[in-house]
Amino acid sequence: MRIAIVGASGNAGAALLRRLQQQRERHPDSLELVGISRRLPDRSAAPYGGVEWHALDITDDDGGPLRAALAGVDAVVHLAWILQPNHDLAALHRTNVTGTANVLRAAREAGVGQVVCASSVGAYSSSAKEPRRTEEWPATGIPASHYSRHKAEQEDLLDRFEAENPAIAVARLRPALIFQSSAGSEIGRYFLGRLIPRLLPGQIRLPLLPIPAELVFQAVHADDAADAYWRILDRRAAGPFNVAAEPVVTPMELARLIHARRWLPIPLRFLRAAVDLSWRLRLQPTDAGWIAMAEGAPIMDTGRAREVLGWEPRVSSLDAIRQVLEGLGSGRGNTGSPPLKPRSRRQKR
Repeated sequence: MRIAIVGASGNAGAALLRRLQQQRERHPDSLELVGISRRLPDRSAAPYGGVEWHALDITDDDGGPLRAALAGVDAVVHLAWILQPNHDLAALHRTNVTGTANVLRAAREAGVGQVVCASSVGAYSSSAKEPRRTEEWPATGIPASHYSRHKAEQEDLLDRFEAENPAIAVARLRPALIFQSSAGSEIGRYFLGRLIPRLLPGQIRLPLLPIPAELVFQAVHADDAADAYWRILDRRAAGPFNVAAEPVVTPMELARLIHARRWLPIPLRFLRAAVDLSWRLRLQPTDAGWIAMAEGAPIMDTGRAREVLGWEPRVSSLDAIRQVLEGLGSGRGNTGSPPLKPRSRRQKR
C-alpha cells in the first residue's frame, strides 16, 4: 500500500509516521510512505527517514505539484491545519478550508481510492457535557470559534466529496485534544506565544488553579490517535470516528496534575474577557473563541471506533496531558521537524 500523508511533519503527522514505520518493520515492503509538508523535515531524524518527501503548499490554486505527489497513491491522510496567525482569519481559512478542498480535488484527479481526514471534536455544534455524543451529533460548529467554524466547513466539503465520489472510501477522525511530550514546544508557541513558555519552570506547579467549572474536556495521546488512523487505513473503513481516552478531564483533575493545592472556580465570563483583552493587546496568541469552543464542545462517545476499528487507547487522558506539560516546561520537541522544533538551550530555564 502506498500512503501519502499531507501535513506529515506536525504533531499528529509525526505520530502517524511512527505507527506506519512500526507496521513496515513487521512487514517489510508492505508500505510505501509519501510525506507532504510546507517545510521538509530532517530525514536523518526519526521518524522522517524512509519517506518520499514533497515540499509544497496546499493553498496553491494550480494543484499540479500536489496532484503529481499523489500519483500512484492508494490512500491519502490529510492532517494539514494551521492555528496561527490567529489574527489573520483569511490566512487560516485559505490553508485549512481551501487547502482541504485542494487536497480532495487532487486526490480525485490522481485516482486515490481512500481519503482519511483529520476533523476534530471542535467540528461539533454546542452541547451540554452530558450525555456523551456519538458521531450522529451535528458537526456544524460553534459560531464563536473560527477553528470550529472552519472544521465545520471542512466537514461539509467531505460530505459533498463523499456523495460525489462513491467509489472512494472517505473517513474522518474526530479526535479530542492530541498530546505528546514532543509537542510541548509547538503547543506553547501556538497557544501561549514565545515569551510565556520561557518563563515556565521545568515542572509546572501552581499553588492555585483558577478555572471555570464548565471547562470539562477530553484528550488522547498522539500515538493512540495514530493507531486509529492506521486501523482506518488497514480496514479501508469509512465514515466518522470519535477518538478520546479516559477519563474525562475536569478542573479538579487538572489541579491534581499540576499539584495545585486547590481549584478556584471562576466565572467563565471573566476568563473569556481576560483572554480576549490579552489577545487584542497581542500579549498572547489565543483568542476567546477557544474558550467558547472549550465550553460548548461535547463529550464524545467513542463506541464506534472501538466496535468498527477494534481501537483502544493505551495512554490515559491524564498521562497524555502530563506528558505535554512536561514537554512544555522543558521546551521539548523534535529536532527533525520545523513545526515541532524544541526551544533553544538559551530559551530553556
